[in-house]
Amino acid sequence: MKKKFYKKKYYSLIFFISLLISQDVFDGYFLFTPGEAFPTNSYTFYTHLMRNDQTDFHSWRHDKAPASMPYIIPGDENGWQNTFLLYPYRVDNPTMMSGGSGGGLLCIGWNNEILWSYELANNNYQHHHDIEPLPNGNVLILSWDRKTFSESMQAGRTSINNPLNEMWSTSIFEIEPNDSGGVNTVWEWHLWDHLIQDENPDADNFGVVADHPELFDINKGNIGWEPWEPSGDWMHCNTISYNPIFDQIVISSRFQNEIFVIDHSTTTEEASGHTGGNSGKGGDFLYRWGNPQNYDRGSNIDQTLSAQHSINWIPESYPGEGNFILYNNGFNKVIEFSPPVDENGNYFIEDNQPYGPISTVWESPFTSSDMQGGSFRLPNGNTLITDCDDSNIKEYTLEGDLVFDYSYTDNMLIARAQKYSINQFGFQENIIGDINQDNFVNIYDLIYIVNIIIEIEPNNILADLNNDDLVDILDVLFLVDIILS
Repeated sequence: MKKKFYKKKYYSLIFFISLLISQDVFDGYFLFTPGEAFPTNSYTFYTHLMRNDQTDFHSWRHDKAPASMPYIIPGDENGWQNTFLLYPYRVDNPTMMSGGSGGGLLCIGWNNEILWSYELANNNYQHHHDIEPLPNGNVLILSWDRKTFSESMQAGRTSINNPLNEMWSTSIFEIEPNDSGGVNTVWEWHLWDHLIQDENPDADNFGVVADHPELFDINKGNIGWEPWEPSGDWMHCNTISYNPIFDQIVISSRFQNEIFVIDHSTTTEEASGHTGGNSGKGGDFLYRWGNPQNYDRGSNIDQTLSAQHSINWIPESYPGEGNFILYNNGFNKVIEFSPPVDENGNYFIEDNQPYGPISTVWESPFTSSDMQGGSFRLPNGNTLITDCDDSNIKEYTLEGDLVFDYSYTDNMLIARAQKYSINQFGFQENIIGDINQDNFVNIYDLIYIVNIIIEIEPNNILADLNNDDLVDILDVLFLVDIILS
């Protein structure tokens, strides 16, 4: 009778739970650094690595304000305690003042020791916003690139509407840590090498803009509209992401409402030209999307992006793999879209037409942030979304159901948060409720504990959740409460 009773309860409970938890919160640690809208380096800042129960698993202390989002990279050995934190920060006196000004990068060990450092803040270049760690241990860095009035006019710009009378373009540098606690620059790309204009035939880069979507029109957009101080910011690229399958880079330009893909397989010399690399196109754009009026193949009604942030590829094996996902700030939602690309990383475009697609694959519920903001697909199909302005981190299922909600309440902003699997670096905590030791607490642990009760599985000390030296229905209810919470 006992086994029949528990079997009946067992099947009823499984049915009940399956209705309530069609999708779990992804089991991981989320990483973020609260910061200021206008950093001053006058506070102490902390990077938090938090559990799903919103308690710290680990934290790092900083005396420099964050420029954007930190990253965790693997160390020489497995284990969270051997991982490194990459922390982009704001230097004391940036040479270009605009939103997202940074200038410095620290690689920090688990115990807050500095392993290497790098600063890019001089008269010609200024790091800002984002970085991107590469699989080989190198790091990509976004930078402003200073151009004088005469250089801008020679390149075909017709006017500069800021009191500095200069424009700061966009560059990308790849740095490699060396044995001296510093870095070496091993690759670079400059937007200035990939321009076109149709207004001054006596200047450089003259041509038909619509015939060259692989180049950027130097006369698009204002320069330095920042209301609080003079600025030469032209593109305001705020995110950089890397695709290891195609060896490509994507960047997001807030001011131009567009994202751009370039080839990373080039040499630095090839990246400055129009041939070479896997694509055969050198450093020219392989793909762009969001605002086709920038290359004269559309109008404002064709604009799909507005002030967007957090562009990144959805990784291989994740739901939506190969698609792009980003925070579309001006339209108050996160979107996922599928680019027109083949298995070799070649993008398709019709003659005289803009790049597709014309529709999205997935859109989030309403989310609003005027500053920064983040969006990342997780391995279980959920999407992690950061509302920067409200310092709020949410996790949604593909069906749009909210399964996680966290707000930081200390009057600071969260630029973007990421989430890492608890066993991503080969070490994990003992998770209460993980009876079958698969690193997740879900319906399979419920099945396992019921099988212990009805004597299908041998007793397991991890199943005694209420610590009363028995494994019974009280432990089942305890586990149900863990799963549902």
